[in-house]
Amino acid sequence: MAKRRKVDHAEKLSQLVVKGMQEKKASNVVVMDLRKVKNAVADFFVICSGNSDKQLDAITDSISDEVYKGLKEDPWHAEGKNNKEWMLLDYTNVVAHIFKKDRRSFYALEKLWGDAEITEIED
Repeated sequence: MAKRRKVDHAEKLSQLVVKGMQEKKASNVVVMDLRKVKNAVADFFVICSGNSDKQLDAITDSISDEVYKGLKEDPWHAEGKNNKEWMLLDYTNVVAHIFKKDRRSFYALEKLWGDAEITEIED
């Protein structure tokens, strides 16, 4: 019988973040596993893109709702609500990055943390 690997808290949290992104039709969703990256600031980055200010707000709210429903946690810190180019929800060991489409390539987090194990989520 195959032994099932236990999903840790950070993995469960990252899955809820992905679900929140998908609920509001975020595009180019990527999960970056940083657990084996030296000096990483979190266990996971979950990154997505949105097309408009309204969609970025909706994605951010959806992530907060899904995480709260699943784990009864609120973000430790949130940024970017005002400028609507790069919104961030920091759950300490998982950080959600919600980018306006054109800004994502400018900041290039996937390249910056190139040692991470990257999983692209189907739209």
